[in-house]
Amino acid sequence: MSWTKERFDRIKAWEESCEFEDFIDDRVIHGILKKQENPSRESVLGVINKAKENAYKGAMLTPEETAILLHIKDEDLWEEVFKAATFIKEEVYGNRIVLFSPLYISNPCVNNCSYCGFKSSNEEMSKKTLQDEELAQEIEALLDSGQKRLIAVYGEHPKSDYAYIAKTVKTIYSVKKDKTEIRRVNINAAPMFEEEYRAIKAEGIGTYQVFQETYHRETYEKIHPQGTLKGEYKWRLFALHRALKAGLDDVAIGVLFGLYDWKFEVLSMLYHAMDLERVFGIGPHTISFPRIKLTSGSDPKELPYALKDEDLIRIAAVVRLMCPFTGTILTAREEPQLRDVMLKKCGISQTDAGTNIGIGGYSKAQEGNDLSNQQFAIGDHRNIDNFILNLVREGRLPSFCTSCYREGRTGCNFMPLAKQATIKYLCIPNGILTFKEYIRDYASPEVKKLGEEVIIPKYLGMLRENLPQAAKVVEEMIQKLESGGTDCHL
Repeated sequence: MSWTKERFDRIKAWEESCEFEDFIDDRVIHGILKKQENPSRESVLGVINKAKENAYKGAMLTPEETAILLHIKDEDLWEEVFKAATFIKEEVYGNRIVLFSPLYISNPCVNNCSYCGFKSSNEEMSKKTLQDEELAQEIEALLDSGQKRLIAVYGEHPKSDYAYIAKTVKTIYSVKKDKTEIRRVNINAAPMFEEEYRAIKAEGIGTYQVFQETYHRETYEKIHPQGTLKGEYKWRLFALHRALKAGLDDVAIGVLFGLYDWKFEVLSMLYHAMDLERVFGIGPHTISFPRIKLTSGSDPKELPYALKDEDLIRIAAVVRLMCPFTGTILTAREEPQLRDVMLKKCGISQTDAGTNIGIGGYSKAQEGNDLSNQQFAIGDHRNIDNFILNLVREGRLPSFCTSCYREGRTGCNFMPLAKQATIKYLCIPNGILTFKEYIRDYASPEVKKLGEEVIIPKYLGMLRENLPQAAKVVEEMIQKLESGGTDCHL
């Protein structure tokens, strides 16, 4: 029996005995959206104010309240949403942006999703699974750029099963260069069984990420062929439930915008977050909102639900109000100008930088888009230092922090800090320290000058004013870094 057939049969058996209650009801979601089509100005302002209050309560908006925001028509009210998104993000996490890099490790895939460059029928795609030596070369190239945080990405295939994922995570952590290393590996991989999740958890993964792609069942079935592993909606819908049940600490949700109506998808993500909270007591660690981009096997212009830039901006801001304690991720799929705008007004807390999604692309210094070697086209090709330069010019604090993971502030130990808007008292100190280490070892002269003369003094001053004891500890650790120390964190 083939790997795919055996796995498919196991998935069907799991679905038949699924213990979890379905939380997506298309009729209910469409009904809520219909009811809130024409919200009053007073109701919109009421929801915005409640969202700001929720930043200190750890509460999400209700589906009805979120639907009100999704139907705003007046530009001045959208500006109020953007102001609230910025306020909430800074109250919870501070004015810091966490930076990571995606690392695509394997692209063979048994699925045939219509929108994906990795689809099995795409003969234009060069199939590649990194071996240990090749993976180590990728890690060394990322370390040379100053990166400390990765999300490792895999296709669904016997060559990249859970055992391979666990092995590659172990390899990533083992690579050392110039006394530094990758300090956290998050995972984007296909849904797994509980024992498989336990195997990858044993290697010390961070957040586990699975996107539903679309929560709309009819659309899901249309673009994910039946008989494929990805075609099983229910199996994917409860991927994160199984992960948390298996003992993983942090999970992440998202959809691929452009497949179906964006308002429906945003409400569906909220229902997903609510059900994780209901069943396990913790919501998603992050929420992502990627949208379809050009691949070697499909053209997003053919999609009836293609997303406008202004709608993507609104989605990101609404998600911040909707789930104030959850990290939000903006990816390099988007062009630099749009990303800069969204970082200013949408309450984004994490983003990738120096992104190269070609298999083996970092070590080869691959530039631009090679669609025969990557899943989709990316829009922002700025290297890490150029991206950081843009952040510090805007007065933001770049951060490579991974301390929460290593200090046990994950899952139910992390969520209270985020929900009570106190996690920033760790985010800012650790952001300062990781940026100081970057400045010392990797920064260009301009980034170093702005960092040393403007950014670090600015945020140290904030600490001295609000948390003098923490400021004293950070100042001592900065001295250690200046003396050659590494990995100083709270």
